Amino acid sequence: MKYIISTLGCKVNQYETQAMETLLMAHGHESAAPGEIADAVIINTCAVTAESGRKSRQTIRRLRDENPGAVVGVCGCYSQLDPAAAQSIGADVVFGSADRTGFVAALEEAWKSRTPTVQVDRPFDRRVMEVLPAGAMGGRTRAMLKIQDGCVNFCSYCIIPYTRGRICSLPIDQAVKETERLRDEGYRELVLTGIEVAAYGSDLPGKPTLADVIVACAEVSGSMRIRLGSLEPTLVTREFAQRTAATGKLCRHFHLSMQSGCDRTLKAMNRKYDTARYYETVCILREAFPGCAITTDMITGFPGETEADQQESLEFIQKCEFSGMHIFPYSRRPGTVADKLPQQHTSAVKSARAREAQKVADQMEEKFLQQSVGQVLPVLFETEEDGFSIGHSDTYLRVKVPGTELRGKLKNIKISCLEAGVLVGEIID
Repeated sequence: MKYIISTLGCKVNQYETQAMETLLMAHGHESAAPGEIADAVIINTCAVTAESGRKSRQTIRRLRDENPGAVVGVCGCYSQLDPAAAQSIGADVVFGSADRTGFVAALEEAWKSRTPTVQVDRPFDRRVMEVLPAGAMGGRTRAMLKIQDGCVNFCSYCIIPYTRGRICSLPIDQAVKETERLRDEGYRELVLTGIEVAAYGSDLPGKPTLADVIVACAEVSGSMRIRLGSLEPTLVTREFAQRTAATGKLCRHFHLSMQSGCDRTLKAMNRKYDTARYYETVCILREAFPGCAITTDMITGFPGETEADQQESLEFIQKCEFSGMHIFPYSRRPGTVADKLPQQHTSAVKSARAREAQKVADQMEEKFLQQSVGQVLPVLFETEEDGFSIGHSDTYLRVKVPGTELRGKLKNIKISCLEAGVLVGEIID
């Protein structure tokens, strides 16, 4: 069977797609070549915003039309929320956000017998996280390991708790076993990811913490460095920072979830912190990891947000001096509390505020990049282009050096200059 996989959404979706592809290849199937009509198409969908749902539907229709006769499999958060809609636009196999192994088996059966299947569970009934093969399909440089699923924060703008369900965590011994396997296979970086990794372990006996699993994985990681996915600021204490820094393995890049720099808006969003606690977290991380990169997300034009609130947010992000930001105009999501709030802004207002915030973010990013010139940064090289080797520093900055044949290697690089947003340097060891 020749297959095509399209993935929308977050890093957890990317991880689960990689796991499904690993399962397909283990069963003797192979990826269709570019332009080749596939026997099966898989769309791993997203539903975090209404726009994500629209893109999911668009992708299903496009791949169905481009691959006539193919069996169409749809999984992920969009089909979890509305399996009937996924089926109505041409999906033969419809699963939700769970049981990727069962999904692959159902897809194979549908390919052989043309038997349609719809199997979507109730997310809040889940108690154990499905263990899927960790790794990566694009070479043995960076591997992802999902250590957690689910979220019970119930932010007012977010549908994810209803698509992913309760907190489920990968036991530490299994995380260690996967880390050892990836180490032995030659990976050089391990990304620990999840829907809400800060909640790791709250469902496990003894309630181990994220720091516990980081330390345990670091002890057996060998030459692999460890990178974290998005963090909630309330997780980060001085003890957390000191314990994880002491491993010497954790990358100096932290994506610290924010959404707004205004306390009034944070309260309306039902976030579990205020700007004072958030800034304390920023200071703790910079104290424990000197020179670290801190990135974040920001939503502009949230219902009821005033111009004064916007300016408060802009002042706060400048105080934090982020190295990079993802900025989104607020997108209404049916089924959430925020969708029913009064004082909804027009698209024009939301977009204008996003552009204003992006201008500040770009200035901060440029400053952080310029500060990296003259430094020595450990860089893991992943690709080659036009005679250069390109990779990412431990601070998750793109770096290139002249020459090739460095893919999969970790080198210390002296940064000499900045060219079009990419740091340029030379190997010093």
